[in-house]
Amino acid sequence: MTDAAGRESGSGSTPERILTAAVHRFGIDGFGVGLREIAADAGVSAALVIRHYRSKDGLRAACDEHVLAQVRRVKMESVTSDTRSLLERLAHMEEYAPLTGYVIASLIDGGDLARDLIEHMVADAVDYLAEGERTGMITPSRDPEARARYLTYAGLGGLLLQIRLASSDGPRDPAAMMRTFMQQSMLPSLEIYTDGVFTDRRILDAVLDAGYGDQQGGSAPAPHDVATDPPERT
Repeated sequence: MTDAAGRESGSGSTPERILTAAVHRFGIDGFGVGLREIAADAGVSAALVIRHYRSKDGLRAACDEHVLAQVRRVKMESVTSDTRSLLERLAHMEEYAPLTGYVIASLIDGGDLARDLIEHMVADAVDYLAEGERTGMITPSRDPEARARYLTYAGLGGLLLQIRLASSDGPRDPAAMMRTFMQQSMLPSLEIYTDGVFTDRRILDAVLDAGYGDQQGGSAPAPHDVATDPPERT
């Protein structure tokens, strides 16, 4: 059995213990950490880690799959649950800190595995946003894939920027990162998602009239005069 963040509530099988230890350790120390440290956290030998996952890259690929499955589950539950269940989940948000720490470590590390992880997260976002539309919790989009990509980039980018600005030479503390991010970002982001920013459709309609949304790859010309001039300085 696992808790909300995918940690085993009991002893778990040896591969599960290794996987859980790896997600935690990668999220705290980054992907430069050695297999011996991960093995020690799991209470096994480094040779046993190799036996189950063949290599450090194999272990990281398994961690990617595990983290993606957990993130997808949590997001899907968020768009299908009632308000009370959502508030209960928010009250225990720090339980998801290992997942957050792992994703941040992947973004900082970069490379093909990071790109694959983000692309999978975007694809999953398309699915859970569609489920939110089905349940009536989320407004339909003109371009579901583009919206999912923007929300994924914006959410992860904001979190990564915060981590970079508050970075230190020591190991990361995913739980503290989660607390700070939620304190600073939860209410303003919910306000934007719920009430929006603009008071009417003038800018959106001007951009749509200029051809955006009709062409792929951003090939439409940049629109001009879509907003009123700023007030003159006095």
